[in-house]
Amino acid sequence: MGDPGRLIAFEGVEGAGKSTQLELLRRQLEGRGREVVVTREPGGTRLAERIRSILLDTSGNRDGEPVAPLCEAYLILAARSQHVAQLILPALGEGAIVLCDRFSDSTLAYQGYARGLDRRLLQRLSLVASQGIAPDLTLLFDLPVEHGLSRRRSEELQGTQQNRIDRESQTFHNRVRRGFLDLALALSLAVVAAALALGVFAIVISLPTLAYGLWQAVSGPAGLYGVSPLGHETS
Repeated sequence: MGDPGRLIAFEGVEGAGKSTQLELLRRQLEGRGREVVVTREPGGTRLAERIRSILLDTSGNRDGEPVAPLCEAYLILAARSQHVAQLILPALGEGAIVLCDRFSDSTLAYQGYARGLDRRLLQRLSLVASQGIAPDLTLLFDLPVEHGLSRRRSEELQGTQQNRIDRESQTFHNRVRRGFLDLALALSLAVVAAALALGVFAIVISLPTLAYGLWQAVSGPAGLYGVSPLGHETS
């Protein structure tokens, strides 16, 4: 029997470096012979990416029609439904490790805590949209909001366009962060603290059991290994 599929979600505030760390993990896993599928939410399939473009388009406010919070939530859930059905479940069925940039906890943090929608309702709807699947491991990347937004502004100066969510107020993003941290306490998520030191963006693992938990989530019969805070493998 082959190795079972696993779903690992990368969550966090804007500019926390989760996408960078996702790519580093992909390289490590593929180097050990595992099939890896990298995807994101909202998005991941052609239809879901079209929904993403509607959600994140900055032209809505200029046209005089902002996206209503509940409409935003339903669009995200519609994209998740398509994403799970057409990409995530088939990949898991083939034994792949799916690394997903955002999943259901982002819905609770952004649409629940920041937009003020009913979080219990969002949980129920997300469960339906995801056909009951949940990540085998969720990594939450955290740093102060002002640092994350500063990084995003720097990226914009370098040619990376900001989307509608990026341009929300710092108060909004503070609510998002508080939501993630509340969820981390409630759900025992693995928290990875992002630190800015000497102008270099570094990742510091704040939980000593993170490396063990990470490999437990993706290991097959081949054995167990960990990832140190500096990104080096440990046996």
